[in-house]
Amino acid sequence: MATLTLNYDGRNTLIKSILRSAVLAGATQVATKKFSPLDEALEDVKLGRVTTIHTPKQWQKR
Repeated sequence: MATLTLNYDGRNTLIKSILRSAVLAGATQVATKKFSPLDEALEDVKLGRVTTIHTPKQWQKR
């Protein structure tokens, strides 16, 4: 028996459907991470998916 650890974008529907198919074929799902919206945003910044961060001062009209 082997254990695999996968890192993937949870918003990618193709990867999610492939993983669902693997589970239906007999693979067992051991654990999943549930991120809060803040954790997801920090992860996006860390991985470079976000290029601009607006601060409240930038939102104010001049």
